[in-house]
Amino acid sequence: MSQLSEYAKKYECAHLERDGAGVLEIRLHTRGASLVLDETTHRELPSIFTDVSNDPDTKVIVLTGTGDEFCAELADSDWDFTTPSGWDRTYWEGRRLMQTFLDIHVPIIAAVNGPARVHSELPVLCDIVLASDTTEFQDIAHFGSFGVVPGDGSHLVWPLLLGLNRGKYFLLTEQSLSAAQALELGVVSEVLAPADLLPRAHELAAMLAERSAVTLRYTRVVLNMLLRNLMQDGMSHGLALEGYSVMERAQEST
Repeated sequence: MSQLSEYAKKYECAHLERDGAGVLEIRLHTRGASLVLDETTHRELPSIFTDVSNDPDTKVIVLTGTGDEFCAELADSDWDFTTPSGWDRTYWEGRRLMQTFLDIHVPIIAAVNGPARVHSELPVLCDIVLASDTTEFQDIAHFGSFGVVPGDGSHLVWPLLLGLNRGKYFLLTEQSLSAAQALELGVVSEVLAPADLLPRAHELAAMLAERSAVTLRYTRVVLNMLLRNLMQDGMSHGLALEGYSVMERAQEST
């Protein structure tokens, strides 16, 4: 079992704070500003989700970002994407990212505070998805801008949420969906002004937290059986094919 006091200040990319009702807010950030996906974030997120899932005192989670963006940029880094041994780290972290997120057995409310363009599948995997009216959903880290296979979960999540053909179009064309479009397509449940986003998320979280811990945990389990099975069947294959295309692209550029 984990205790919040043991892991609350352990991570660089997230601020964690829990209220007396058992509602844990996870606010993602990069050095106090909007989250930029970098090596630190990619490494830490699976461990954060593991610690959170092992904490019996959390009843509901609110997942949000910092500033005007949820996660809209991919940092320049010295990740080794060019060799099988280099890709192995990305494969391992990417697979654990989705597994540990779905292993959290309490409801998660996403408060998407702005553009989500990198790992945009993560917030929409939450049980309730709220978005500010400034939010846009996109996938900029794969097929369009980088010319690689979108195999790290986006290949499963977006066709599931948008429908098969709309999901493939979204990934192949690097389409950007506004908050209003996401609401119309059923990707999000509410669109709010930025100032109203977190208060509404915590209002819903407080309502859910009135239920027993057992009911909350097992409701999360049954509502996500399809997602867990989908990830189990398709995540490894997708990451392997993504790695193949990443290494091919690296070879062509040398």
